Amino acid sequence: MKRVVIAGAAGRDFHNFNVVFRDRDDTTVVAFTATQIPDIDGRVYPAELAGGRYPQGIPIVAEEKLAELIHAEIVDEVVFAYSDVTHEHVMHVGSTALAAGADYRLLSPRATELSSTKPVVAICAVRTGSGKSQTTRHVAHVLREAGKRVAVLRHPMPYGDLVSQAVQRFERYEDLDEADCTIEEREEYEPHLAEGNLVFAGIDYAAILTRAEEEADVIVWDGGNNDTPFITPDLHIVVCDPHRAGHERRYHPGETNLRMADVCVVNKVDTAPPDGVEAVLDSIRELNPNAEIIRAASPFVVEGNAEDIRDKRVLAIEDGPTLTHGDMAYGAAVLAAKQYGAAELVDPRPFAVGSIQETFAKYPHVAELLPAMGYGRKQMEDLRETIARSDAELVLIGTPIDLRRVIELDKPALRVTYRLQELGEPTLADLLVARGIIESAGAIA
Repeated sequence: MKRVVIAGAAGRDFHNFNVVFRDRDDTTVVAFTATQIPDIDGRVYPAELAGGRYPQGIPIVAEEKLAELIHAEIVDEVVFAYSDVTHEHVMHVGSTALAAGADYRLLSPRATELSSTKPVVAICAVRTGSGKSQTTRHVAHVLREAGKRVAVLRHPMPYGDLVSQAVQRFERYEDLDEADCTIEEREEYEPHLAEGNLVFAGIDYAAILTRAEEEADVIVWDGGNNDTPFITPDLHIVVCDPHRAGHERRYHPGETNLRMADVCVVNKVDTAPPDGVEAVLDSIRELNPNAEIIRAASPFVVEGNAEDIRDKRVLAIEDGPTLTHGDMAYGAAVLAAKQYGAAELVDPRPFAVGSIQETFAKYPHVAELLPAMGYGRKQMEDLRETIARSDAELVLIGTPIDLRRVIELDKPALRVTYRLQELGEPTLADLLVARGIIESAGAIA
């Protein structure tokens, strides 16, 4: 009987267990390890999801205790199963496992992908914050304009009660309230709901896919971080970021996505340095010469009067994961503040409290902007208090959702959003036609 630990971050690890390990009678998963997401370790993957072989569920422990866990549980193998980390990081975890006496393994994407009865378009990326979400919304728009019913399957974000989150379906904003969604979940779900997309998420993706197939003509996989698809795609689109040229070769599993892609979208060419664009194009040509290449801009839109920004002391709030483990140092709010003449960007660090203060300590590259961390109610309250304590005259919200829906702000605020603007041909619509997913792209803007 092989004894296995799955190293994860409450997402890919659970999926790999469900698909590969849950029903095996020659393997026992003794634990998951956890990192990246606050307050995941110390919990249990519940028996209701783990299956009959695990009547007590499976413990989730901090990754820092991996070596100790291997010795205590006589572990034979560690399976690495999370995303958006450097290749070097992957092997640091591997070295820990090997030194403690366990084998070390990565599962291939094909080993964990589910098959669908419907056409599948997967949108993935080489890094968090590349522009995957705006690309997903653009593809969903093209599909809807072509008369297709679309179900968006979002990469897992199980931050609450795992049993109740096994299969989630979101159609209305009220569904998000009923599920007590975190800011991170809302950032991914709300923009889809605003555009009329049906969203599914959760933990058991075999059951999720079955539910989605009942309501959709086309399945759109909306990937998380830079993870690979959970569903076998008929068209695999991967977004690359020339602001972080070279990262497409250095991060796991982003490089895997790049090598697998049918289409590479080189995004943000309107703001990235030309040498960054050329470096990314060189990577694509070397690592995946058969991929179609689409260049795209990522213009931002200020929802409101942009002139209200001028001469104001501005607190810029950006997407949390993009800033933290995504390594970005700015986003749409910062760009808007600079373009429209803000007097200065307010440094939120002196005003940070609780978990927000801890986030700044953990990610010192984040400065003069506030990451919208909100993995739970306590962290959301810390974010609200940090904003309230700041001496900003105006808040610019560069997150995918309007924070005012979930946090009461005591200052004037404007939202700043991105959209995808394709440049040249072929377009994504052309490629959807070429793959037989839609019949015509002629009427699509």
